[in-house]
Amino acid sequence: MKNLKRISFLLLVMTFIISCTTMKNDTNAIVSGKVDGIEAGKDGYTAKITTDAKEVYFATISIVNVGGPQNYKQLKIGDVVSVKGEKWKTEEENHIKVTEIVSVK
Repeated sequence: MKNLKRISFLLLVMTFIISCTTMKNDTNAIVSGKVDGIEAGKDGYTAKITTDAKEVYFATISIVNVGGPQNYKQLKIGDVVSVKGEKWKTEEENHIKVTEIVSVK
């Protein structure tokens, strides 16, 4: 009986952990908009992107995350971009960890 309770508890905990991690982030999101700001970081930079719907995203762009120097681009304020990556939201801000810079105009 004790083993059955332990196994049931373990399955319940595992189900909870799996459900939390799968609901956390949108990993194939695309964000498009105008670059309104650039902040340099240690391994890349963060671009502030404002979409046509007036949503603001902070896009973290680094050489490692985009797959190497051949895929890395330095964006400039005023560029119109589309980026793809893992999107998440804090209480006040939208973020995306860029894995691909789709287009720059």
